[in-house]
Amino acid sequence: MHLTIREALSIYPLTEAKLVAGKQGESRIVKSVNVMDAPDIADWTKSGEMLFTTAFAMKDSPQETVNLLRKLNDRGAAGLGIKLGRFWTELPQVVVEEADRLHFPIIEMPFQFTFSDQMNALFNAEYRRNTKLLQSVLEKQTKLMQFGLKQDNMASMFQLLSNILGYPMAVVSARGQILYNTSAWTQEQLAPNWPKRKSGWVYANKDRAYRVGLFQQDDELLGHLLIMPDAVLLANVEEGLFQQAADILTFHMSYTFRSHVEASAEREMQNTLLRYLEKGTSLEELLEQAEGRSLTLFTGAYQCVISKSKPESQTDEQRQGMIKRLKQYMELHPKSTLLRANHFILKDMMFSIYSANQADHFPEEELSQLLIKYAGDSACREEAGEIAFYTSAMKVRPTALREAYMECVETQRMAHKLELPDRVVHYETIEFAHLFQHMSVNMMEDYCAKVLRPLLEKDAEYSQEMIRTLEVFIRNDGQVSEAAKQLFIHRNTVTYRLEKISDLLQVDFKKVNDLLKLKAVFLFRQFLHVRQ
Repeated sequence: MHLTIREALSIYPLTEAKLVAGKQGESRIVKSVNVMDAPDIADWTKSGEMLFTTAFAMKDSPQETVNLLRKLNDRGAAGLGIKLGRFWTELPQVVVEEADRLHFPIIEMPFQFTFSDQMNALFNAEYRRNTKLLQSVLEKQTKLMQFGLKQDNMASMFQLLSNILGYPMAVVSARGQILYNTSAWTQEQLAPNWPKRKSGWVYANKDRAYRVGLFQQDDELLGHLLIMPDAVLLANVEEGLFQQAADILTFHMSYTFRSHVEASAEREMQNTLLRYLEKGTSLEELLEQAEGRSLTLFTGAYQCVISKSKPESQTDEQRQGMIKRLKQYMELHPKSTLLRANHFILKDMMFSIYSANQADHFPEEELSQLLIKYAGDSACREEAGEIAFYTSAMKVRPTALREAYMECVETQRMAHKLELPDRVVHYETIEFAHLFQHMSVNMMEDYCAKVLRPLLEKDAEYSQEMIRTLEVFIRNDGQVSEAAKQLFIHRNTVTYRLEKISDLLQVDFKKVNDLLKLKAVFLFRQFLHVRQ
């Protein structure tokens, strides 16, 4: 039996009874009922037991009744029912006062009904309630079995499970992410790391929930199922039902929808990174969350890369799909082991942090070659379409992460502005463009004409060929072989042309100043071309 005093008084013929003392204890649970026929009954009373009496054993000593109440209260008795009229016509005031002090319920029983009438009514009510509960549990178990055979998205699975159980509930992952919540509990109440082994009640302030751990067969914890029933006590069959629900939910999360849990944690990590990059949170918070996900963001020197889909005609959804496929492609590519990398999808782009597998050296050339390999791979284009990569300068300190991100963003912006055709653009390539972007058109035109005049005065076809050779040579940082490859000519031809250009323009390709002057010229020409 699991009735409160309040519920018991709602069952006929106890509806004719009256709670005359200890009214604040009406929520006490009645587990059993017994008739009191001896003054030492308290020594045999069980927790939750409700005693009925005619007051015969206590009629001569109200003080003994007070002592009895104290013993019954200490034993955890539910309350005392006294039939007045035969030995007591009313309760002594001292008994009433002690019952009120102890919050121990005393009920004035209806004289016209026998104790057996009242006890039978309570047992019958409990029987009907248990029968109804069992029927409800059986129906829920049937639905749980049907639920176990379903394959659907995780959100709808949680909703279906909540509907079956019929109570508010929450599902919290092992890392503390709230995957589902229909209860009134806040994130702060759901956040604590509940005890991991034992199922049972957990408390947050005045609220409570029945918690069941979601354990796989290898004893790995996936999370917790918290159910908020409206009953004060749970029957064993309901506790068993909650455990069944947790077992079936564990199966789905482990074998069918575990990726949902990982995706939720990954989204939270990406949101934290985005907040940091936009100055909404601290680096310490970012590193702490990364550590919680067993991610190592920095092992020494590092470079950052933004990857974006080049066609601008795509919808946001299409770009998102391509970036997700690109992330998967790059994580699974055989060459990806050359450098340690963490990839994060931020809005319509992917932000990557590359660091060397050894902390003391970062091979910039390896990263550049790796990105070129990705950009030219037909498998990459099939998965993610035309992708361009924009890199930062090399960084050493973790605190420079936001600066590296801004360099990637600026590289992408300037590459778009200058209409650069390259699929891999480095920050150092556009550094000059970043510095000189606000110069006037007249100043750029005058400077280009002054430096290139000896070439521009030659035959138009010859002039165009030589300027093109010089531009490709400068863009490839003075690498003759790479320039020859892009011009589809022999490297000796490139060398011969450069010698002629050196004589005409009076420049020495071994001098840094002359190379910087030519780099500025072709940068200005690019600006002028875009502004036409």
